[in-house]
Amino acid sequence: MATLYNLTNDYQRVLEMAEQLDEELFKDTLESLNDEIEVKAENTAKVIKELEGQVDILTKEVQRLNERKTTLNNNVTRLKLYLQDEMEKVGKTKIKGELFNIGIQNNPVAIYVTDEEKLPKVFFEEQKPKLNKTLLKNELKSGSVVEGAELRQGRSLRIR
Repeated sequence: MATLYNLTNDYQRVLEMAEQLDEELFKDTLESLNDEIEVKAENTAKVIKELEGQVDILTKEVQRLNERKTTLNNNVTRLKLYLQDEMEKVGKTKIKGELFNIGIQNNPVAIYVTDEEKLPKVFFEEQKPKLNKTLLKNELKSGSVVEGAELRQGRSLRIR
């Protein structure tokens, strides 16, 4: 069975040979190839829809697993805080068990900003300007000429 690619090439070759073929043969051949191309295109669209369905299912599964991961991470954090609180209540900083050594230690010094407005500018990084594409697009659509940008109409396949 021919592929869509081969059928398209055959169709192009028949068009190129139009002058060499008798009119009836030319029409029949094009019609036959066109029918085959439409069947192949329809079958390809079915595969695309099936793959899109699988992508949707996987997207939902990834979301579900991420939610599960977040829940488990929250449980870990809550249990660690619980264990630390209970150890601190009884004055223990270390516990040696059969499987685990548990200890409370000081974390590295952290910065807490109480009022960002009062900080000297030397502590701020310059931010690269961000292009506002919506504003630029609207400006170009209104007929303005903006050097370095232009509107282009793209094309894409739509399957309904």
